[in-house]
Amino acid sequence: MGDLVKLIDFPPLGDDRGSLVALEANKTIPFEIKRVYYIFGTKPGVARGFHAHKNLKQVAVCVTGSCRMLLDDGRHKEEVLLDSPTKGVVIEELVWREMHEFTPDCVLLVLASEHYDEADYIRDYSVFLDIVKNEANK
Repeated sequence: MGDLVKLIDFPPLGDDRGSLVALEANKTIPFEIKRVYYIFGTKPGVARGFHAHKNLKQVAVCVTGSCRMLLDDGRHKEEVLLDSPTKGVVIEELVWREMHEFTPDCVLLVLASEHYDEADYIRDYSVFLDIVKNEANK
């Protein structure tokens, strides 16, 4: 994998009763967590995402099932299969993301560095590429 996909391994805790993963701001998660949401019940063949954020950082974890995530920084594209509750992917700001191939049982948990702000979204890929190009020229 290249520099775009940054995986975090979450050490499972537990005993013969089962396992537990603790997600802690500024420890296992590399930022202060201000929002948590999860995606589930995604219909077969449906892809999600198709946006970037200007400032938001996220960590995505498939707590059950799996999905394939495409990350794109405007110069490179990389894919990662999220298929373990002990593996998360860090999604930095100005990274286009798409989620594909959700299994029927997929629950994708997302931890975000900021509260929801529609103004932070970039929903047009050509606009995203223009922003990335302008940032690189600064």
